Amino acid sequence: MIFLYLAYLFFLGSLAGWVMEVLFRKFFSDSNPEHKWINPGFCVGPYVPLYGFGLCFLYLLADFGEKSGLVATTGGTIAVLVMMAAAMTAVEYIAGIVSLKVYNLRLWDYSNNWGNLNGIICPLFSAIWAAIGAAYYFLLHPLVTELLVWLGNNLEFLFVVGFFFGVFTIDIVYSAGIVTKLRTFAKENDIIIKYENLKAHIRKNHERFAKKTNFLLPFKSDIPLSEHLKNAHSAIEQIRARRK
Repeated sequence: MIFLYLAYLFFLGSLAGWVMEVLFRKFFSDSNPEHKWINPGFCVGPYVPLYGFGLCFLYLLADFGEKSGLVATTGGTIAVLVMMAAAMTAVEYIAGIVSLKVYNLRLWDYSNNWGNLNGIICPLFSAIWAAIGAAYYFLLHPLVTELLVWLGNNLEFLFVVGFFFGVFTIDIVYSAGIVTKLRTFAKENDIIIKYENLKAHIRKNHERFAKKTNFLLPFKSDIPLSEHLKNAHSAIEQIRARRK
């Protein structure tokens, strides 16, 4: 049953995380001054896997704290909350370092934030993860537990989750194809590609020619992806040359 619960949690967390990221980029992100609607992450569909894994860890840690009796004391509760923040930060770091070292791809960049590590994690966002963990434990965990019990007793909902994982698998294969092209270009030119900056470059190129950007398929364009990469790389090199 725990595997089924984790599948549900990954499904719910990925969807909820996507909504959070879309709203953050729309209303709060400094990298989106025009406040446009931007599809976050490297997947096409409405899900961010990092949040799916994150919700699984939050549930497991909260469940462990309750069953072990650790949360019976204030100190124990604080320990569980610290473990939640650490787990979320670890998930973020692992995802970021794998994309950076394996694919030469920077999915997000905290380089300008104080105390950052490799531009992947920083104290500010670890504090945000801590706040999310606390909100989950005190506000959502009882509801999530009840929901999982209900889902476990209504197995017809498995069809929805199964459909989600089917679409998600296809999406991963499609997105992996794009990431492979980006990795090849990055390796050939010995550079790190900033994923969101590249999407912004393509979006601005569409706007310049009065073309509509595809929300779900930000890399869809009349111009080959390789040309966008060359143009973006050339623009960066020109900026660096001017600074010298």
